[in-house]
Amino acid sequence: MHNISIGSLLRRPEAGAFLGMIAVVLFFLIFGGINFLKPAGIASWLNVAANIGIIAIPVGLLMIAGELDISIGSMIPAGSMIVAIMSGHYDFPIWISIIAVLGFGVIVGSINGLLVVRTAVPSLIVTLGTLFAVAGLVLGLSVMITGTTSVAIKAPTFYKALFGQFIGGTYQVLILWWLALTAIYIFYVHFSKFGNWIFALGGDRESARNAGIPTTKVTVALFVLSSCSASFVGMCQALLFNSAQVSAGMSYIFNVIISVVVGGVLLTGGFGSVVGIVFGTITLAVVTQGIYFTGFDRNWSSLIIGVMLLLAVLLNNTFRSMALNYAPKKKRGA
Repeated sequence: MHNISIGSLLRRPEAGAFLGMIAVVLFFLIFGGINFLKPAGIASWLNVAANIGIIAIPVGLLMIAGELDISIGSMIPAGSMIVAIMSGHYDFPIWISIIAVLGFGVIVGSINGLLVVRTAVPSLIVTLGTLFAVAGLVLGLSVMITGTTSVAIKAPTFYKALFGQFIGGTYQVLILWWLALTAIYIFYVHFSKFGNWIFALGGDRESARNAGIPTTKVTVALFVLSSCSASFVGMCQALLFNSAQVSAGMSYIFNVIISVVVGGVLLTGGFGSVVGIVFGTITLAVVTQGIYFTGFDRNWSSLIIGVMLLLAVLLNNTFRSMALNYAPKKKRGA
């Protein structure tokens, strides 16, 4: 039976992210008042966290595996425009549009993954290329088909409730999707061999390949997950707001990466956790939305957000160093 100590808990990947999240929540509770934790206040940052979080986890897994996907910035508007054009402009059934959205995610993710593993070009460069390629494709086809960059869509009640509804008029249904997907990711990453393969890729790809791990399949699968997650969020946003625009999504690139890094994932790969990414996502959402509950001058909001996120990352780095340098003491005697 293993002994669980405070020291061992603090050395876990999510420890720094959790303490950083608590510190940020306390900061805005003090300076923003109790309204910050009232239902409307919680919804303001929880809705943001859900939209970012669904994408942040697969991107975080890619970073744990030593890769990066920034094409998500184009996949979000791509998902929105596909469902809006097909079901809003051409009146296709929503379920066909959903298949098309996820199918496009599979195609782009597969292209990203195969280019990375076959050409050995850094994933940052590959996904930078697909970022602009998909953005150009979506813009060009949207203008050619509809004559505009904004398309309206009105989803049937069932699909609206399932993907794009406010629960109680405040909370996005996407929050439930985020929680459900998080539980699935936790199981597969931390309690299955697939998770071990991901960490092995980030630690040493050649050793992982020599050990019999299907590195190519795992890498491609992670890129597909990332692209599909981004297109799924874009689709849900279109159904929620009853419209889609080709310009939305670029800010998600930085927000997702920040959430993952604040969540304790190493940029060099091989270290991190799903729970830590969740904490990092909540931290970012709280910081970006909490500022509006305080009496601070809004002109200083970007400075305050930047400083707090930097402190959260530094705190995380401290615990990460403790984890990486930790060597358990040997017990005396038999």
